[in-house]
Amino acid sequence: MRAVSRIAPPLAARGGGGDVIRPVGGYTYGLLFEDARAWHPEAAVRRVRFASLIVTYRCNARCRMCHTWKHPSEPAEEIGPEVFARLPYMDTVNITGGEPFLRDDLEEIVRVVQARSRRIVISSNGYLTERIVRLFERFSRLGIRVSLEGLPRSNDQLRGMQDGFDHGLRTLLRLKSMGIKDIGFGITVSDANAGDLVDLYHLSRLMGVEFASAALHNSFYFHKMDNTISKPEFVAECFDRFIEELLRSPRPKDWFRAYFNHGLVNYIQGGQRLLPCRMGRDAFFLDPFGRVLPCNVLDEPMGDLRREDFETIWTSPRAEEVRALAGHCGKDCWMMGSVAEPMKKNLLAVSRWILRNKFLPRRRETPPQ
Repeated sequence: MRAVSRIAPPLAARGGGGDVIRPVGGYTYGLLFEDARAWHPEAAVRRVRFASLIVTYRCNARCRMCHTWKHPSEPAEEIGPEVFARLPYMDTVNITGGEPFLRDDLEEIVRVVQARSRRIVISSNGYLTERIVRLFERFSRLGIRVSLEGLPRSNDQLRGMQDGFDHGLRTLLRLKSMGIKDIGFGITVSDANAGDLVDLYHLSRLMGVEFASAALHNSFYFHKMDNTISKPEFVAECFDRFIEELLRSPRPKDWFRAYFNHGLVNYIQGGQRLLPCRMGRDAFFLDPFGRVLPCNVLDEPMGDLRREDFETIWTSPRAEEVRALAGHCGKDCWMMGSVAEPMKKNLLAVSRWILRNKFLPRRRETPPQ
């Protein structure tokens, strides 16, 4: 199998490679919970499901797969808590960066956003343990996902941080000892760390914390357009073993994560996205400069929150143009932020895949090496 770069236009969906849900006339018919009525932005502004708030492009890591650290934002350019106060109510919020804990006013931002959301999860490399612990002493209902790109050697090499794994693990252990519930770690899988995927998952089970997975992507957000998986068969096989572990889990949540990882295999192998993209409809990204974006792959702002209120941006003709672009951008990315809501809206198709693969003999995603 050839190396896959997601910069090129997507390939056609693999025949028989999974349940590819295709929109018909702008909607996906025959699937549970899919609303076939016309989508209306004024109503949607009151029910934003997910928002990712990129609070800074400053970072203390030197990751190979993300060069945001080479293009840091200046503190004076970054929007303050008063701009975050213009956001609507959001179901789930991800506060991310860069490294969010480099912001001295992160506590103020969290306080503002917490009043506008049901759940907040912060993405961090976990290096600044004392800062992280101090924030969680004040906000015990926060969640956090620490990025660990494999076991110690892989993580520290990929993130360019000496003792980065030690710091991340120490942060998780401290938070766990404090009784913080919504904690876990995650991995972005590539050729360099795919072999650690299942072992890292086992570590999360032993620790009693959550585990998230992603695959290498290219994006303006990462300042990378040359990320490539050169051994897709090997990486897919590692994901396949992980999927089998998830399907053996007694937790239904893990079964749905198995489907998500099935989508990652499809992405790595060059397949068409399995579910329609709804970014810019159910969800949005906000960058450190106040630009409201549909996602972290399409660099097409809907508006500027520093100059306009959110509802004006969300219901504008420009926002409609961006939604149309996002729904048919052709990049076929597969990230949890853009997949979680489509999975809920297409629950029947997802559940059918779970039942077929959990309780019937399962066909491997790729032949074992």
